[in-house]
Amino acid sequence: MLGGVALVGQIDRGDVHIVIVEDDPRIAAFLSKGLRAEGYVTTVLHDGQQAMREVVRLGDDVDLVLLDLGLPKIDGHELLQTWRQRKFEKPVILLTARDDIREKVRGLDGGANDYVTKPFHFSELLARIRAALRSKDQAASTLLEVEDLRLDLVTKIAYRADRRVELAPREWALLELFMRHPRQVLSRTQILSHVWDYSFDPGSNVVDVYVGYLRKKINRPGLKPMLQTVRGAGYRLIQP
Repeated sequence: MLGGVALVGQIDRGDVHIVIVEDDPRIAAFLSKGLRAEGYVTTVLHDGQQAMREVVRLGDDVDLVLLDLGLPKIDGHELLQTWRQRKFEKPVILLTARDDIREKVRGLDGGANDYVTKPFHFSELLARIRAALRSKDQAASTLLEVEDLRLDLVTKIAYRADRRVELAPREWALLELFMRHPRQVLSRTQILSHVWDYSFDPGSNVVDVYVGYLRKKINRPGLKPMLQTVRGAGYRLIQP
């Protein structure tokens, strides 16, 4: 416990601590669960008054804040303005259903580092979190490689044994997830929460369908298969 706020998560990202300020319990749980699966430590706060107090108090123990704008008691804009006035300089990414350019401009001018409109895809949010956390002097890798499989994160083009693999947008998001977690068994629920947005029906078989599409493109004739089904558990990308 940290000052009465529960901290949870796997400590394999250098204890990176993300505070989630979100009044919708379903979205907050979705975000916390997904970020913990990525190895982040999370704290969830549900209203502006609590967030005003806790974020300033935690100070340097916070690495990034995901801030909903439509909060009870104190809204996100006022929170952000107050934090910046109090010299809280950690990255803040705004989350909101308000798809209005004036709201976006107001948030960014008020000190936000980025802005994500609901509903969003978790993989996009993760990329924005990584970008916000990345220090200015760090070189960002734009290429993922697992043995003879490569994915260019800028062009969204994949190569298997130096042969180009044509991927639809959902397929490359799925491949990126597998390549960031090689040899790890990913359940259907994990895949769904990362590649599809939080509002998607968890009872759908869309994960199996798209893994099937991706498997046909990655497991090419003459090459050892890489995308593997683990019966009763999910799917795994393995080294050939």
